[in-house]
This record gives sequence, C-alpha cells and structure tokens, in this order.
Amino acid sequence: MNKERVIMLSDCQSFYASVEKASNPQYSNKPLIVAGDPARRSGIVLAACPLAKSFGITTAETLKEALAKCPEVIVVRPHMQQYIDVSSQITDILRKFSDQVEPYSIDEQFIDVSGSLSLFGSPREIAIAIQDLIRKSTGVRARIGIGYSKVTAKMACDLWAKKNVDGIFTLTHEELPNLLWPLPISELFMVGRRMSAHFQSMGITTIGHLAQMPLSELKWRMREKFHKKCDIDAELYWRIANGIDDSPVSPSTYEVAPKSVGHQMTLPRDYYKLQDIKTIILELSELVCRRCRKLNVHGAVVSVGCQGASFDDPTGFSRQTTMSDPTNATLLVYEAALSLFNLHWDGQPVRRIHLSLSNLSDESQYQLTLFESRPRYRELERATDALKNKYGETIIGRAASFTDAGQLKDRSGKIGGHYK
Repeated sequence: MNKERVIMLSDCQSFYASVEKASNPQYSNKPLIVAGDPARRSGIVLAACPLAKSFGITTAETLKEALAKCPEVIVVRPHMQQYIDVSSQITDILRKFSDQVEPYSIDEQFIDVSGSLSLFGSPREIAIAIQDLIRKSTGVRARIGIGYSKVTAKMACDLWAKKNVDGIFTLTHEELPNLLWPLPISELFMVGRRMSAHFQSMGITTIGHLAQMPLSELKWRMREKFHKKCDIDAELYWRIANGIDDSPVSPSTYEVAPKSVGHQMTLPRDYYKLQDIKTIILELSELVCRRCRKLNVHGAVVSVGCQGASFDDPTGFSRQTTMSDPTNATLLVYEAALSLFNLHWDGQPVRRIHLSLSNLSDESQYQLTLFESRPRYRELERATDALKNKYGETIIGRAASFTDAGQLKDRSGKIGGHYK
C-alpha cells in the first residue's frame, strides 16, 4: 500500500459466545447463545455462536424466539466481567505489535501498524500473527480488516473479512472503485436502513453513486430532501464512500472528560407507586453522584425521565432543570430530580428510569454560602464511597434500597445491566 498508513480493525467473532465456548469446552460442538434472565423479562439474545446462527437465531431477538428455532440450544447467562477481562487481554496482545491501539467496542479494536512493518513483516503476516496469538491466548477467533484508514479497515472487516475463510481482507485505495463502489448503498458504513431508503429516494442506489457525485451536489440534494442544512452529514457520507478518514488511531480516545454523567435502570416489573419510584430515583442519584465524585466534578443541570414497558404505545417523558449551584451531593440531586419527576409524571406505570447530571465543572470550584454545610456532606459521602470501593456496593446503603422496590442488591451483581 505504498506510503499509505496501514490500519487494521480486529473484530472478534460472536465475542460473548466465543468466550463462553472457550471457557466451557463441553459446548464446543453445540449451538450456544448468551442471553439474559427470562424470569426477569430480560431474555434477549446478546450473542449467538455460528452454529446457533445456522438455525436462524439472531442477536436482539427474544429467548423464546431463539428456543423455538433451536430447542436444544445451550443458553448461558452473560458474564460481563469475564468479557471485559478478555477484551483487555486482546488489547495487550495488539500492543505487542504497536503502541497505537484504540478500542472501538468491547470486541473491536483499531491498530496502526505503519511503523511495525520492518519488525513483524507484511500487513497480512502481522494479521495472521495477531489472529494466532489471540486464538492461543483466549480461544477467540478474530477477523481482521486491513485498510489505509480507520474507515477502510472497518469496511474491509465488516464486508469481507467476516465472510472469508481465513478472516482477513485488505482494502486498498486502488481497489476501492472495483470492490466497494458496486455495492448497494445500504452496505456503506454508518448508513442504516432509514438512511439507505432516503438515499435511494434521491437516486443514490450504490456506494459508487455517492462517491462519484460532486460533494456540492450531494449537499444540495440532502438539503432539498431534509429541508435543513445537512452539509456536515453529506460530507461525512461522501468521505466514507471515498475511503477518506484522516483520524488517527488514538489510544486516548476514551479518556476525554465526559460532558455529562448518567445512569439508566430497566426495572424487573412495572412500578406504579410513587414511593417505589422514589427509591429508584434515589438509587440513580447515588450512582450518578458517586461517579461524579470519582471524577472530581459536580454538575448544575439535572435530567430525569421515564418510559413504560410498551413499545407500541410509548409513554413517559424526559425533562431537565438547572439547580442554583452545581453539586455532586446525592440528596441535593435527588431532591431536584424528584421535584422534576413529580411535576411531569402522569401516573402511568414505569419500566425504565434515567437520570443524569450535566454542565459539569471542577468540584473544587463552588460558590460559598452563609450557612455552608458542603464540606460535611462531602466528607460523609467520600467515606461511604471508600467503604463501597473496598467492600462492595452492598456494604452500606440507604434503607429504601433494601425494600422490595430497591434494586441495589440485584444491581451489585451486574455490569452494564448484565450479570458479571
């Protein structure tokens, strides 16, 4: 690829399911899926091994649907901490070949090997070495797309490497017109079903149609279509279609300071009583404020919202309010969030609640008041934070969290809503 960059995207096949099979050799030749707990109405397929997929099982369908397609499928509850550990292990493996490694998701990582070719061989040789090391170390199969930019590496992986027997594919600049451009517009990275339909209504049916269209014309067409300025979106799609992506592989991508801190909780049943809902809002306030204290920030804007269980007949709201002073004190955030909830809740049953704190700033910068009690609150909450960090979430908690409405005990055994 001449003097162009050599970027790779490593993607692990059916990651959660592959980790489970590697940990349980007795399942190696059996269809296996990773799914939630059906008793808690969270029985959604998170991952399916290739053998399970051959029965028509897909991710995001219900466990009931999966079992109807393959009654003998092995169902494993997710073990999120194990997946995170394996993902970190793969990151360490990639760093043996380059220090330029950027996690893209739990099972996808970019690696820039432009400066490693003289040490480890050709791009393909490096890809094979990476695959072998990941397989031997974790038992997981990696597919690797090779390109001259992050976006071409991503498309090389998604469109070809995942379908190849050896799981490796290289997309060069010279091959773009012959390989990428003839594909349907729906295959372009970042183009979903809805955007694909919009492009087709504009007469853009292939990736090549988009790539070869003058950028000025594409911007005009999108403005006409959406009745608003879409110049940035138009240029983004046009650049992707032409394989243009100057962004570097950056190990520090996810170390940027957050603009907001939030948490969402999906409840095991519909909550009808305000007293029960108040318990969840208090727990969410605790989670959000604890994270803020860990980041040494506080926020001035509280957002709260809820949703019902029905997707066909959606209910709920999302609102925000600005407090008089920024804070990361649990009770102050709770009071603001509860006031907001009481103002907008229509009494409909609640299945999902979210709460966030934004307009963040350094917690050491705050306005003193005449009767200042902030230092006392801070010392108390820092002490409880330290206890939880050392002994676990359930070592200390508010009484409301130990009622039937509370989710503290159940949540302490999960990561990202899934069991550890």
